[in-house]
Amino acid sequence: MLFSIIGNYSLLLGLFFGLVLFYLSAKNFRNSKVLDTKILSFTFLQFFLVVISFLCLVFSFVVSDFSNETVFNNSHTTKPIFYKIAGTWGNHEGSLLLWLLVLTLFILIFLVRTRNQSVKYRVLTLVFQQIIIIGFFIFLIKTSNPFNHIYPIPTEGLGLNPILQDPALAIHPPILYLGYVGSSIIFSSVLAATTLNIISKKWASHIKKWVLSSWIFLTLGILLGSVWAYYELGWGGFWFWDPVENVSLMPWLALTTLLHCILVLEKKLILTSWVIILSISTFALSMSGTFLVRSGILNSVHTFANDPERGLFILIFLFSLIFLSLFIFFFFHKTSKDNSSSFFLLSKEMAIIINNWFMMYFLSVVLIGTIYPIFLDVLSSQKISVGPPFYHKLIIPFLIPFLLIMAIGPKLKWIKSNLEDKIYLCTLLIISILLSVLIVKNFSSNLLINTILISSAFYLFFITLKDFFNKGSKNLAQNIAHFGFSLLILSILFNNFFSTETITNLKVGETFENTKTKIVFENISQKEEKNYKSIIAKFIVQDSKGEIENLSPELRIYNQPNIVTSEADINTTLLSDKFIVINVVQNQEFFNVRYQVKPFMLWIWISVILISIGGILSFVKKEYEK
Repeated sequence: MLFSIIGNYSLLLGLFFGLVLFYLSAKNFRNSKVLDTKILSFTFLQFFLVVISFLCLVFSFVVSDFSNETVFNNSHTTKPIFYKIAGTWGNHEGSLLLWLLVLTLFILIFLVRTRNQSVKYRVLTLVFQQIIIIGFFIFLIKTSNPFNHIYPIPTEGLGLNPILQDPALAIHPPILYLGYVGSSIIFSSVLAATTLNIISKKWASHIKKWVLSSWIFLTLGILLGSVWAYYELGWGGFWFWDPVENVSLMPWLALTTLLHCILVLEKKLILTSWVIILSISTFALSMSGTFLVRSGILNSVHTFANDPERGLFILIFLFSLIFLSLFIFFFFHKTSKDNSSSFFLLSKEMAIIINNWFMMYFLSVVLIGTIYPIFLDVLSSQKISVGPPFYHKLIIPFLIPFLLIMAIGPKLKWIKSNLEDKIYLCTLLIISILLSVLIVKNFSSNLLINTILISSAFYLFFITLKDFFNKGSKNLAQNIAHFGFSLLILSILFNNFFSTETITNLKVGETFENTKTKIVFENISQKEEKNYKSIIAKFIVQDSKGEIENLSPELRIYNQPNIVTSEADINTTLLSDKFIVINVVQNQEFFNVRYQVKPFMLWIWISVILISIGGILSFVKKEYEK
């Protein structure tokens, strides 16, 4: 109980220091020759208090202090120590405390790292960031306090949802939040710069590293979430257009668009309106994601809460921030220099703008697909789910020109350009089309659309591959990121076209056989771990070429909470994954067996890592140049 008391008072003191910082910032803004040293001291103290509060919650989980309601609801004495610690942020209250921790860390880093910026700009950025921080302090203390007490003290906790007890998901939220919360600094910074009318090439170079760092963490966070969904949920896929998956994808699309706008702004003082709106949108989408997940209005395995009061608080807070940012945009932003009519059709900035339009279209599709079922439910009490067919029909046709422009755009020069190397560009296009026809002809009924789609993906792949040999390290970060994206699209397409699935019910000792696959259910065995019992099935799978795989999926029966989960067994090679999962058929001796062959799965993960490496190299290069 001592840890909970310390943690709670640390939150209250942190809120108090936030109000003090607000006052000191307003005072320093009027006398802005030098940054008041008290501001740095109080910012550090605020961060330190949130660290103490967070560590108190961690210790409460580690020692299984069930006098703490959050620990009682999300932990158990038999849980491994790693998952006790991960349980700190594997729930609503703890995850919001993690949000607050990253918010206070980022503003401290910002103040320390921006000594070469004007005092007014630094102080005003702190003011906007403190508005967000104070809002989160109030939200935590009033509606989501992680240090509420229970009396009498229970002897045992309810435990954490077993599907959340996984290494990838344990580290997924902190990394994802670094991406989400990184957008708060971009948001605060752009509001400060707009208010002071200092959005310029120099400012673009300064904010670029924050955009990059946020984008890198968000990309890696989405990757970890996809890997977890692939092997833990037993569906055999990496992306299901689940509403909460979409919630992380939307700010990534906005952030990617913002990153490209910042690149243009560095070269030429244009697209300032784009930069401001995208900065606001990225943070608003991150906050919206928090609202959708925390309010409980989304039906997903990822959601944590079902409390309308919490959702209402976040919604009011979000609308207040959006209203404030739009007020600043319309009243302080000067649009005279933001003249899009000066663009030359064949130029790098024009290619970026066109691709930005496509990115905004993709974002709109995902946004509508995510929130339309919610509005329909509210207005007509009809419950529907928007699945993959909706997204595929609306996104795939526009993906084709997007990939083609992405391939040609980097070949163009800034301001004005002529398309050079026309012969090799046309040659690669012809090769891409011929290769696609050969691949698609024997595997797909929809020959035209699939041929064009794979051709455009191959075209981007070949051009980015050639750039490695032509340009060396001149644009290495961009080349790696674009090459990774082309590899991602190709891997996803091949994975969709060539995947096979076999679903059957088998008893121990039985065999299933068709023209492509033979599955022999050999036996089952049992083992007991600290907090679950495991039933392990042994299968021998033989394909049409006679290759044999030994696979052993599991069923786990957790003791607290009492839940049965399916654990897939996956044999991974460079070319494909052999994926098998079992489930119990109720009141029968049969097991439901799902066996899938998933081509190029490894390359999907590698491609996203390459995209992230491109961002990391760009960030390191920027830091090195400083």
